[in-house]
Amino acid sequence: MSVSAHASEADLVYEKEIAGHRRDLYPAALRMTRNPSDAEDLVQESMARAYAGIRHFTPGTNSKAWLFRILANTFVSGYRKRQREPVHVLGAEFDTLSAADEGPRGASPSAEDAVLSQFVHSDVRQALTELPECFRATVYLADVEGYPYREVAEMLGVPIGTVMSRLHRARAMLRKRLTAYA
Repeated sequence: MSVSAHASEADLVYEKEIAGHRRDLYPAALRMTRNPSDAEDLVQESMARAYAGIRHFTPGTNSKAWLFRILANTFVSGYRKRQREPVHVLGAEFDTLSAADEGPRGASPSAEDAVLSQFVHSDVRQALTELPECFRATVYLADVEGYPYREVAEMLGVPIGTVMSRLHRARAMLRKRLTAYA
């Protein structure tokens, strides 16, 4: 079989089984990055990595879990890379960055804000955002998105026991933080 035949076969597999899940990645990416433009970049990078690695995908298997695994790995790789880079912020730039963190005025709410706005009290919202990242991602996928533990485990690339442990610990942290509302 020629190289072009392999390429077109890979393109067909990508279009048929992978490309349609792009929209499913954004809410998880937004939850991980907490920034709409960073989430879009993460989804784009993940889709590019999926396309580049399509030969490693077995057609007929859980393509969504495969993509979420790529998303999680891409996020972790980027996070580790940023941790190794020095931070250079000058006084005037700091003020600009602080103002940018407040977000654009009049912009539509992000997916994360829409989910968190379902919670009535700001303390509940605050407790959710204060969870460590691995716990927050697990709670989001299992409790907010409603994925079964097995799929959450596949998406995050961890054993199912780790998912159950993270959910238990995250819920305990939330209960402790929100005892006044119980």
